[in-house]
Amino acid sequence: MIIEFKMPKMGESISEATIINWTKNVGDYIEAEETLLEVATDKVDSEVPSPVSGTITEIRFQKDDVVEVGKVLALIKSEAGSQKLEVENNSGLKEEVVSKSKLEILNLKHETLNRQQLTDNFLSPLIISIAQKENLSLEEVQSIPGSGIDGRIQKSDVFNYLKNRKYPLQSKPITDNRQPTNFPKPKINFVEGKDRIVEMDRMRKMIADHMVYSKQTSPHVTSYLEVDVTNLVNWRNENKDKFQEKYGEKLTFTPIFIDAVAKAIQDFPLINVSVDENKIIVHNDINIGMATALPTGNLIVSVVKNANEKDIISIAKEVNQLAENARNNKLKPEDIQGSTFTISNVGTFGSLMGTPIINQPEVAILALGIIKKRPEVITTEKGDEITIRSMMFLSLSFDHRVVDGFLGGSFLKRVGDNLEQFNTNTKI
Repeated sequence: MIIEFKMPKMGESISEATIINWTKNVGDYIEAEETLLEVATDKVDSEVPSPVSGTITEIRFQKDDVVEVGKVLALIKSEAGSQKLEVENNSGLKEEVVSKSKLEILNLKHETLNRQQLTDNFLSPLIISIAQKENLSLEEVQSIPGSGIDGRIQKSDVFNYLKNRKYPLQSKPITDNRQPTNFPKPKINFVEGKDRIVEMDRMRKMIADHMVYSKQTSPHVTSYLEVDVTNLVNWRNENKDKFQEKYGEKLTFTPIFIDAVAKAIQDFPLINVSVDENKIIVHNDINIGMATALPTGNLIVSVVKNANEKDIISIAKEVNQLAENARNNKLKPEDIQGSTFTISNVGTFGSLMGTPIINQPEVAILALGIIKKRPEVITTEKGDEITIRSMMFLSLSFDHRVVDGFLGGSFLKRVGDNLEQFNTNTKI
């Protein structure tokens, strides 16, 4: 029998994936559970196994194609027999389905979940990328009739719109007398034999698009704060060897930073939001993303979920595991999804401070600079004294559409207070 091999669902909010590589060709035989292709979702690569043994009779998509969840990728000629299985539908009732393979049952369930989770205003990364390249506004994109499931906008819908596009939009007329100008693209001087061209890899293209999109979407404002983390540093130095011996894990500063940020978010929940047109969505979960540099030089943000509900020991173990998986390219799609606030430890690279770009759809991101010992003036019982202290800069970039200076500054000060007033009696 011929089995339809469909793109499986790779995560809760993922509706499409990019094909990286096929491990088999038409005519090849494949065993059940053997990897058939590799796909990429966001910045994570995943192997997709075949659920049945058989011969591949057709491959419908090629490398670099972006394929929606539920689309048929290939056909496999299998000798599997028919069987009856029960599938739980989205109403919670069980239906008896006569199936020729387990794959058909899984695909039925995936399609039901996909329809249930799609929203009318959902725009895929591919659509956003096309819109940026064609200088389409969000209003224009949302005005395009979608031909996909539940009215979702497809790539073909955007291209059809571009063919008949009227510019500028009637809803956004030019209000002054200046004529629009086409500024010429600056010429790049290229010296043959000296300079070289490096093609962006897939991840770098995605990062570039995401950064440009964020800058175009959010008016960025950055506030700075210097904090004294001497007590925190002393506690960590005293406990890092004990922590390694007891748990077999490194005790870095990152889990302490995450804990301080999570506690501050609890005090200022309006920093833990997203913007949907004129609505502010306040997230109940506090999921802290941590920007991690990969060996390739690219950047990825893995997520510590519900950080406010965990102690430093639990956070430390999770941070170490996520960092190791990132370095070894073993992150799962769910490991980089759902962040509501992001931190970037620019001090790791020796930077004093930074002006980070917001990780959309969040509204703020915190950069943590290098910890340096400096002579500082402190007030004691004897008066003002000069002493050596461990100091660091915090820099908070926030979306000025919804975060004003009072909220941004108050939140940043609370993070600083949490770090300066770190409980040195914390047990490991």
